[in-house]
Amino acid sequence: MPHAYEISPILRGDDRGVFLESYRADLLAEATGRAFLLRQGNISVSKHGVARGIHYAEVNEPPTGQAKYFTVVVGSVVDFVVDIRVGSPTFGTWDSVELDDQNRKAVFLSEGLGHLFVVTSETVTVSYLTNDVYRPDREHGLSPLAADIGLDLPLPSSELILSAQDAAAPTLTAAREAGLLPTWDASLATYAAAAALGF
Repeated sequence: MPHAYEISPILRGDDRGVFLESYRADLLAEATGRAFLLRQGNISVSKHGVARGIHYAEVNEPPTGQAKYFTVVVGSVVDFVVDIRVGSPTFGTWDSVELDDQNRKAVFLSEGLGHLFVVTSETVTVSYLTNDVYRPDREHGLSPLAADIGLDLPLPSSELILSAQDAAAPTLTAAREAGLLPTWDASLATYAAAAALGF
């Protein structure tokens, strides 16, 4: 999917354990063609079956929105990225990847993309870095159970644990009709503004 990246770090192990570079600004910029200026770091701890998302931030005129660099510290999740940018050639499509404390993969998703993870281990600790601080007035969500997205979730919907806000979130179609979704053009302008910052 355009503007979403799976990062597979080099794991260097010996009899002491494993070392890896969990984040490299220069290599990320080389791969994405843009700067990712870190402004907030978050840690989330969740139990089995928790589904957090689909979340996204508004993208209007650049530079707005919130790009994320997401990885698992302990445990495992299935991580989903959903293209919700109206006008995108891949609008409405999604991709997923298993992230855990063995493969140590990360996901970088650009502004305008929706994000969800579902916990598949007993508990999980995740870390995500963002290029903007949390702005609750600009944060939105979509239902992870919406048929118009059709996610292939790793657990039955009856086993998922959602926040009240996520359970009440609109479908993709309803959010589009209400004008709540980011646009492809505004997202591209934001990526160009990030690229212009240099790296």
